[in-house]
Amino acid sequence: MKGSASIGRKEATDAALMDGAAQFSFRSERGLLIARDLGNAIIGLLVVILLWWGVAELMMFLRGVAFPTPPETLIALWEALMGADINGESIFAHTSASLGRWGQGYFIAMIIGLTLGMAFGTLPRLYDVGMIPVYVFQMIPGLAWIPIAMLIFGLGETATVFIIAMTAIPPLVINTAGGIREVPTVFTRVARMSGKDDSAMFFRVLLPAASLSIINGMRIGLANGWRVLIAAEMIVGVALGLGFSIYMSRYDLDFTSAFVCIVVICIIGLAIEKLLFVSMENRVRHRLGLDREDLM
Repeated sequence: MKGSASIGRKEATDAALMDGAAQFSFRSERGLLIARDLGNAIIGLLVVILLWWGVAELMMFLRGVAFPTPPETLIALWEALMGADINGESIFAHTSASLGRWGQGYFIAMIIGLTLGMAFGTLPRLYDVGMIPVYVFQMIPGLAWIPIAMLIFGLGETATVFIIAMTAIPPLVINTAGGIREVPTVFTRVARMSGKDDSAMFFRVLLPAASLSIINGMRIGLANGWRVLIAAEMIVGVALGLGFSIYMSRYDLDFTSAFVCIVVICIIGLAIEKLLFVSMENRVRHRLGLDREDLM
């Protein structure tokens, strides 16, 4: 079956070349791809749940610790969704506060990171100088920004937004600049020969060719910002949010509530990854003629 698919692709390639097509793509079996992706996601979630359950049972056996199990956590999550408070507020209030802070920080990071990345990617001299501080910032752990944010902004919302932005900017710059600089020179030469000016070269050649790398930078920046948000909410003096709720759960030993917040964090992250970034990546791959064909 794999051999016949390869033969079919070769025949399509030969036909496209004979017709003088400069770009062509193959249609993938989207139904099978979706089904396979869904099956992989379910298997992955089952692995996580089984590992979690195994650790909970092991801790109960070895130390007698009431480690929250998946069923206990899911029941508590359902009760929270039905209106039960967690540390004085609803799960919706905590989630909304965290998403608001993350959205502000990530939006700022997108503007700065993509702008700098595009500038560094197209201007070699600027790249040589500007990437040095970007690499320095990349080496700073997210939590290390907390004292800096507190010194500059004090405690509160602004400090949290600053920390999110500073951890999300470096991967955006690095992947955007790197993706543009890795565009094959033959692309730019052909574009010049066809009479494209600098603007058309940038928007119709460089950006499309670097789009997959840019999406990966957005994905990494989002993950960095989301993780450091939860840690920052535990420290910089906010009184509402998922991280704050996890931090407060330790005082009354309500570890199940902490696990409920962790589950919500994971659900949000997974939803953004699958519904936003995977969708964007698949669309870009389709436009570039890079659809996945190997379904086995």
